[in-house]
Amino acid sequence: MKRASLLSLAAIVFASIYTLSASAPQAPKPQIQVPQPGVPQIMTIQGEYIRIAYNGEGYVSLGYRLANMSVGEEWMMLEVGTTVRDGKPNYKLTRDKISLDTPDGKHIPLPDNKDYLKVDLRAMENRSKVIHDSINYFPPGASQACRLGFFADTASRAMAYDQTELSPNRACVGRLYFQIPGGIQYGQHWLNFQFKDTLVRVPFKILTKDEQKTISKNYGDIKKQVDAAFKKKKN
Repeated sequence: MKRASLLSLAAIVFASIYTLSASAPQAPKPQIQVPQPGVPQIMTIQGEYIRIAYNGEGYVSLGYRLANMSVGEEWMMLEVGTTVRDGKPNYKLTRDKISLDTPDGKHIPLPDNKDYLKVDLRAMENRSKVIHDSINYFPPGASQACRLGFFADTASRAMAYDQTELSPNRACVGRLYFQIPGGIQYGQHWLNFQFKDTLVRVPFKILTKDEQKTISKNYGDIKKQVDAAFKKKKN
């Protein structure tokens, strides 16, 4: 009888613990502050390190995982795709229409290919080979492949060009390089594309290790928050 009573008591205690555990409130989901570009546009995220921004004229997709792996280094590499929207005329995107804003207020123009060739970035470019994030997110009409060729190294047969012709049916993709005085730092950055009449600013944040863990763990909820912030806006 004593054994049966002890077993019953243990079952009651276990059930109580389980009930308390099951009913305990879950940790609140992280609430993010959507960065404000200061221009009319829509922003979305398609991966932990994939950002998209667009308006009624221009469209830019961005992959920046390698940049997030390169904190402290003086050169930043970004994977970028761009096009103009349906119904818009062709546009010659020139080197001087692309820039980068850093967390400490620096406004950095896209450098010349000659400046890029003066430095040895092979270690960084080798690291990029293990990254497989896709930036192939474009409006449906942009179906023809197009090279965004502002940079080309000496080992490549491709040439560097100071402009790229954008059209609604072309999905232009390439790598952009920026020289960062003082090195890449944590915090909010903006990649700026000046189209004919409007500016598109793609936000991306260089994350600390703790921020990376939070993004990875709560990516779905964070994406919902960003999408919700722009769902009532239409272009």
